[in-house]
Amino acid sequence: GARPCSPKYFGRDAMVCVCNATYCDTLDPLLLPAPGAYVKYESSKAGKRLERSEGSFQRRLHAPDLVLTVDTTQRYQKVKGFGGSVTDAAALNIFSLPERAQDHLLRSYFSEEGLEYNLIRLPMASCDFSLHAYTYDDVPFDYD
Repeated sequence: GARPCSPKYFGRDAMVCVCNATYCDTLDPLLLPAPGAYVKYESSKAGKRLERSEGSFQRRLHAPDLVLTVDTTQRYQKVKGFGGSVTDAAALNIFSLPERAQDHLLRSYFSEEGLEYNLIRLPMASCDFSLHAYTYDDVPFDYD
C-alpha cells in the first residue's frame, strides 16, 4: 500500500489498521498488468499490509506443491463489481465517528486510493447485525 498500516492489536495476534480523523491507510491506484502478467497483494499476521508484487505466468512450469492452470479463453461469469454490506449497526458506527474519520473511512472503501467499491448491499429491515429486530411492514399478509 501507499501508506503503512497504523496497527491496533486485540490479543492472539488479532490486528486491525486504525482509521481515524488524522490517518487512514490507503493504496496506490491500481494499474492493470500487461497480458500474461499478474499483480498480487498480500497481507499477513507477520506485518505485511497489502504488499504489492508482480509476476508473469509461465507455460508448463512444474512446481512440486502447486499447480495452477489459467485458461484465459474460458469465461464463466461477468463481474458487476465489488462491495460490502452496510447494516444499520454499521451505519451507526460510521456516524459515531468524527466527520473527518467518516470521510477517511468512506474514501478507504470507495476511492481510487482505497478498495474502489462500486456496490453496496442494504438489508431490508433488520438483520442479524441490527441493534434490535424490526420490519417495515408488520401487517400480516400485506403484500402490497
